[in-house]
Amino acid sequence: MVVRDMALGRTIISIFVGLVFLTGCGVGEQAEKPQSNGPIPAAVTTVQPASENELIVAAGTVRLRRETSLGFTTGGKVVSVGFEEGDQVKRGAILAALDNSNVAADLSAARAERDLAEAELGRIEKLFKDGWVTKARLEQSEAAARAARARIRSTEFASRTASIRAPGNGIILTRNIDAGQIVAAGTTALVLGEIDKGFVLRVPMTDSDAARVRVGMPAKVLISAISDLPIDAVISEKDARADERTGTFEVSFLLPGNGRLRSGQLGKVEIAVSRNSSSTFVVPANAIFGVRTGEGLVFVVDAKNRVKQRNVDIGKLTDKNLEILAGLKEGEVIVTRGVEKLRDGDLIKPIRTPT
Repeated sequence: MVVRDMALGRTIISIFVGLVFLTGCGVGEQAEKPQSNGPIPAAVTTVQPASENELIVAAGTVRLRRETSLGFTTGGKVVSVGFEEGDQVKRGAILAALDNSNVAADLSAARAERDLAEAELGRIEKLFKDGWVTKARLEQSEAAARAARARIRSTEFASRTASIRAPGNGIILTRNIDAGQIVAAGTTALVLGEIDKGFVLRVPMTDSDAARVRVGMPAKVLISAISDLPIDAVISEKDARADERTGTFEVSFLLPGNGRLRSGQLGKVEIAVSRNSSSTFVVPANAIFGVRTGEGLVFVVDAKNRVKQRNVDIGKLTDKNLEILAGLKEGEVIVTRGVEKLRDGDLIKPIRTPT
């Protein structure tokens, strides 16, 4: 009886192990069996001719149109600075002044020398007239008198320029000096932004883009600090020479008056220019893959919704689009998104996107 029970147990165990083995084999076979592939969803668009115009998009910084560096024409000790950075000033206001005591002493000495030289000239002229001195002696005295007058003018100029006056209504953008400081002649003491001249967006541009814009062209400027809507602007200035450090040309866009504009704000400009290349089409940049120098690949969709890989010649990147120089025809359908999921010959389910 015991022997029969043990045999029965071994039989049950063998059957169980066999079922487990068969079940495992079934799962493995099912996992290895390829699933049937349906159409792959992919965004597509129809190839259209490129428009005659394209947008140049660039970023820049808001500045007052005229930002003037001010300084003293002579060196000396600063005795007063009347304004802080951010203060608004009126035309003619005294912004800073030097100690004028030395200049005043020089002016007094120059006037005394002038009086002495002119008195001497008068005496020599009388002696020359009477024949007591030579022509050369008279000319020497005349030269001395002229030199004395010139020293007067020079000293008076130094006296007048011992203070800095605002050349126009504006705002103090930078202050580099304090009372008691010794400054050299020509050192930038203050930077004044002239409010009356308005604000501009200064934008660095490459040589190729700068060559395609001109003064007077309209543009759209977006300054997120003041508005979510673009504002109308116009090109007011363009540098004639590139920056030596960056190789870019600075282009200024004149902005309409707005009380919220501040020097230093960031902005973006869009300007429409004529397309200057031989490209025939523009496609979304993410439709291109396998990019190499001057060429790339696209998936073209046939009438049965199967994709075919094709080589194209690519040109300039414009914002989010790429110029296509050769390889596509008008009316063909290409995949614009999902190219990374596709292989040559795949069947897709087209999802139309705006052209």
